Amino acid sequence: MRGFVFSAVAGAAIAVSGVPVGASGSVDSAASFAGRLLNAHNVERDRAQVPRLRWSRELARDADAWAQSLARKGRLEHARADQRRTMGENLWMGSAGYYSAEDMIGGFLAERAHFRPGAFPQVSRTGNWADVGHYTQVIWPSTQEIGCAVARGGQHDFLVCRYYPAGNMIGQTVG
Repeated sequence: MRGFVFSAVAGAAIAVSGVPVGASGSVDSAASFAGRLLNAHNVERDRAQVPRLRWSRELARDADAWAQSLARKGRLEHARADQRRTMGENLWMGSAGYYSAEDMIGGFLAERAHFRPGAFPQVSRTGNWADVGHYTQVIWPSTQEIGCAVARGGQHDFLVCRYYPAGNMIGQTVG
């Protein structure tokens, strides 16, 4: 069975350790999986007219540790706030080996259909901010860095993306 699920929290990675990162924080190889994850975020941020993200090795290491933990557990759950510190977190899970980087991030971006600009959490046409929480983290204007990792567990791949500083902050405007 092919499918995916995902989860986002306020204030949130295929293991990408060893990904070449330039001094500026950009991923050197746009063709790399990490480069494709970063590019998918930045294409949407360009569309939303917010500053592009830089790749962070530190965030990717944190994301990798959590992705490995999720793969061992075989289920999605957010890291505790004290584990994430000042990082935002988006999670995704899908059938192992089936989804591309763009498909994974595309799940977050599909929430744009329910998004309406405004002060968080009043940002969803459905009235439920959780329906757009991944998307708002992707386009959060003050977020500057991202690091992601993916780990394979049993039948699923687990993507963890960490963002700094975190988005989805109550009372702040997005869009």
